[in-house]
Amino acid sequence: MQMELLSGIQLGREVNCGRISPTEVIDYFAERIERRNPGLNAFVYTKFDEAREEARRLEKRLAAGETPGPLSGVPVGLKDFLPSKKGWTNSHGGVRSLIRTDEADSMFWQAARRAGAIAVGKTNAPAFAFRGTTDNKLYGPTCNPFNTAYNSGGSSGGSAAAVADGLIPIGEGSDGGGSIRIPSSWCGCYGFKASIGTIPSVCRPDGWTATHPYCFNGAITRTVEDSAVMLNYMAVYDPRDPMSLYYGRRDFTELMKKPVRGWRIAFTPDFDLFPTDPEIADIVRRAAYRLEEAGAHVEEVHFRFPHTQMDYAELWCLSICIDTAIDLELWKRDGFDLVRDHREELPEEFIYWNERAAAATIMDYRRFNDLRTEILDAQEDIFADYDIIISPVTICPPVKNTAGRNTVGPTVFNGEAVEPLIGFCQTYFENFTGNPAASVPAGLTAAGLPAGMQVIGRRFRDEDVLAVSHAFEEIQPWSYEIPLSR
Repeated sequence: MQMELLSGIQLGREVNCGRISPTEVIDYFAERIERRNPGLNAFVYTKFDEAREEARRLEKRLAAGETPGPLSGVPVGLKDFLPSKKGWTNSHGGVRSLIRTDEADSMFWQAARRAGAIAVGKTNAPAFAFRGTTDNKLYGPTCNPFNTAYNSGGSSGGSAAAVADGLIPIGEGSDGGGSIRIPSSWCGCYGFKASIGTIPSVCRPDGWTATHPYCFNGAITRTVEDSAVMLNYMAVYDPRDPMSLYYGRRDFTELMKKPVRGWRIAFTPDFDLFPTDPEIADIVRRAAYRLEEAGAHVEEVHFRFPHTQMDYAELWCLSICIDTAIDLELWKRDGFDLVRDHREELPEEFIYWNERAAAATIMDYRRFNDLRTEILDAQEDIFADYDIIISPVTICPPVKNTAGRNTVGPTVFNGEAVEPLIGFCQTYFENFTGNPAASVPAGLTAAGLPAGMQVIGRRFRDEDVLAVSHAFEEIQPWSYEIPLSR
């Protein structure tokens, strides 16, 4: 059996019905990771012995007649950024001096464990998850499975590359500006970012840390169903997250099947802001209009924004550094000066924007809220008449990895200046507003590299994004495009 061809839920069914054992699953994927990861750099470390111990415990539960969960025995990867599995370590995205023992489980791992999954290792990410590519001074870049000269996208690039290459069926992502959707787009995976409040984010000592902009935990998968299963386990109410909402019990694997006939879908290639590659725009345009085969009505629309795409991208860079600039200051007060004593471990772009954030004035923060409101209003003007907004995930295909372990996006694209950390991505608006959004594989460029279609829903209507994603998956399946034969 070629287990790498199975989705997470399919693999879980094979385990739960006894056709394969959890130990066989872990042995199979451990061999695959050991053989293929050196060419990708998706995993930064693995814990196969621990995974085999967990597999043996699952076998005892299965023998006793238990059904551990729909993802029983399924291997998952955890993102090497913030704490995600108690007792393991994280490096804040490849910063050697910040390697620490995880003191808590992430929401992704809590959910995956309840569903029966087994963690096998940590996946690569950039320093502080502060860019739409995956590269860092400690571990280097994660390569794209479709062409290893190119980058996987970021910041959850290790997870996306691992899922795309069949090293695991499901990987952990976090998304503060598109970090689930960007690498999913570039690696041909499905990446879902929930609405604000759907998946709890418990931060301490500052309970509001993950709100400027909104940051999310989530999953990267090869199918919509696997993401819906993970959301079933992640979408819980937690009063310690001030943004957490109580919806009651919802089964997203059923909600994703609701028909989209009659829905009004707005398509934009560029939000009337971004210098999008015509090939990427055409791929996503064709994909969007295929939803008419499911009975939806698709129209191209226009947006009105008072500022430029560079203004909004730089706003994101400044605002995402509010919390990291605070962290740097708190560490200094404890006698640990990361920038002074370990500058060589950090990208210069990170240092620059943290210095900007630390020097910001009251009016800078007022401008942050003003521009964030502009984005909210521009989108709500469209949502007044449409159920869904569709756009490309990025303005360009994957970029090549560069020397120096500091791969970034383009600084100029189609003759227009672009912010190289996030400005090539059309994703970060949804982190300012909190809308649910997903990256759906839309097709391949002439060079054979994936392009992602971003599906954006109204706030708190996560099931609508899943429904459109599932409808498109039925019309244009993408699993055959995964480069498993590399």
